[in-house]
Amino acid sequence: MPPPPESPQNLTDRVSEQIRRRLVDGEFTPGQRLSETALSDSLAISRNTLREAFRVLTKEGLLKHEPNRGVSVAVPSIAAIIDIYRVRRLIECQALAQAYPRHPAKKHLRAAIDQALRCREAGDWRGVGTANMQFHQAIVELADSERLNEMFSHLLAELRLAFGLLDDPEFLHAPYVDSNVKIIELFEAGQLQQAAAALGDYLVHSERIVLAAYARRISDTDMGK
Repeated sequence: MPPPPESPQNLTDRVSEQIRRRLVDGEFTPGQRLSETALSDSLAISRNTLREAFRVLTKEGLLKHEPNRGVSVAVPSIAAIIDIYRVRRLIECQALAQAYPRHPAKKHLRAAIDQALRCREAGDWRGVGTANMQFHQAIVELADSERLNEMFSHLLAELRLAFGLLDDPEFLHAPYVDSNVKIIELFEAGQLQQAAAALGDYLVHSERIVLAAYARRISDTDMGK
């Protein structure tokens, strides 16, 4: 007996999550125009379903629709970047400081570190960036909140777009591999406050790097006018 057909709402949610995952993995860059034909073919869905997913992701601020120009990947504003990091410090640092050291998410933290180290060895800096996203998602998992997990997965997609403003993934991600190793070593040693403090310093430094990249992008755009 064939399985029941997927409901339109469930299909839209699934497609939205697939596109969101591609954003987190760095497959799309800020400002990139999205082809309905190519994307609907690659996802094996109808254009109507894809348009519904576009509407969901546009509402989340991940995509941008312009009349007569179609849909493109959003370019985060400076205010959005500042807000992303404010939320990250509130959620991630608290999750780490109050975590149970034997929490099951510890395996996800270690797996993300191992993946980042393998990617660094191979010179796969986009892969390092994806592993970094997984590391921070695992930190939020320490809080044991499905609502936070879902919200943070959306935030990670927007964060990856902010990272895309800096077209040099090695410069962006290389320093944080060793920083993540230090954080997990402190966590595994039960030094939760020290781990949270190290993460807080890490996030401040990362925010400065991304904001500087945004400033350069705006400056270059203005000079090109």
